[in-house]
Amino acid sequence: MYKTSMKKLLILVAAAAGVLAFSSCQTMEGVGKDISAGGQALSGAASR
Repeated sequence: MYKTSMKKLLILVAAAAGVLAFSSCQTMEGVGKDISAGGQALSGAASR
């Protein structure tokens, strides 16, 4: 019984970690796009 509950807990923790990792990757991708867009706007304004 102890091994079964530990196995379920391990699976739950691994699934939660996977979900968090996936969501943080999406967030970091958005931040990168925002920073890139800001840099391009600044570069365009400087070249005028």
